[in-house]
Amino acid sequence: MAYRVLGRAGPPQPRRARRLLFAFTLSLSCTYLCYSFLCCCDDLGRSRLLGAPRCLRGPSAGGQKLLQKSRPCDPSGPTPSEPSAPSAPAAAVPAPRLSGSNHSGSPKLGTKRLPQALIVGVKKGGTRAVLEFIRVHPDVRALGTEPHFFDRNYGRGLDWYRSLMPRTLESQITLEKTPSYFVAQEAPRRIFNMSRDTKLIVVVRNPVTRAISDYTQTLSKKPDIPTFEGLSFRNRTLGLVDVSWNAIRIGMYVLHLESWLQYFPLAQIHFVSGERLITDPAGEMGRVQDFLGIKRFITDKHFYFNKTKGFPCLKKTESSLLPRCLGKSKGRTHVQIDPEVIDQLREFYRPYNIKFYETVGQDFRWE
Repeated sequence: MAYRVLGRAGPPQPRRARRLLFAFTLSLSCTYLCYSFLCCCDDLGRSRLLGAPRCLRGPSAGGQKLLQKSRPCDPSGPTPSEPSAPSAPAAAVPAPRLSGSNHSGSPKLGTKRLPQALIVGVKKGGTRAVLEFIRVHPDVRALGTEPHFFDRNYGRGLDWYRSLMPRTLESQITLEKTPSYFVAQEAPRRIFNMSRDTKLIVVVRNPVTRAISDYTQTLSKKPDIPTFEGLSFRNRTLGLVDVSWNAIRIGMYVLHLESWLQYFPLAQIHFVSGERLITDPAGEMGRVQDFLGIKRFITDKHFYFNKTKGFPCLKKTESSLLPRCLGKSKGRTHVQIDPEVIDQLREFYRPYNIKFYETVGQDFRWE
């Protein structure tokens, strides 16, 4: 049997046959790879025209080696220049949606807002108790620390002040407490400049008892200070009270109130009785809630009286395993003061108290 090849006849050489077979196989492979490449290029072209992600389709079996370093398409991930399409809801229960936006761009955490209400005073009057009690209300979010913005940190600016606030919904009230605002000369004007609609809460207490409590706190930190009697009087024999001592001056409430009434109407200032806050916390907090324009959520069921501290505490709630009382510095035993000194101070404060009652339209019965 004869074989026809180019140039001559005869039996094929084994080596040459292998070469021809290899050349034929290589030719077919190249043709297939070129066809695969052209198909991929066509896909890329359509991707650019349609705005689809610029990536290569998954490699086929024949083109595996050629395309193994190409980035495969990920239909779930958008390109940096394209907005993502709405995704289907997850199987898990979605988190509660909070209205408003925040500085980080997430709408789920609420917004940091400037406070709509402030507890501005007074020191050792019961401001911490009011703050802790009102924080139980779901419509109130309060800053736990005292920022002292309007008396010490005003130069930091409102953006800094806002950054300290808790995130709130539009339906919630943002509140902060700094008792020293009440006696700070610049505080009323600065708060008015922030918002003339700000609601102000002032917790007042018998000024003599308040002064003794103030002294007791200072004594616990500075045991070597002079006696209460020595600080209270310039001349005790003549009954001359030293009004330059801050513990005495704070209790002259009507003098400080005059500065606030230059900027805010009396209807925007609510006065809490520090004494009634102890004997009837639900009643006092009910009036606070009315003033803030929120429902009376905090009631008698939230309180119990702690006989050891001599002060009401919050009962345990669903979110708290233990009752919540104020810290060790609250309700501490006062230092013993000479009764004659107390009587002299009561006489000193009497005219200031009476004028304060007349101004606010409320008798606190401190006499």
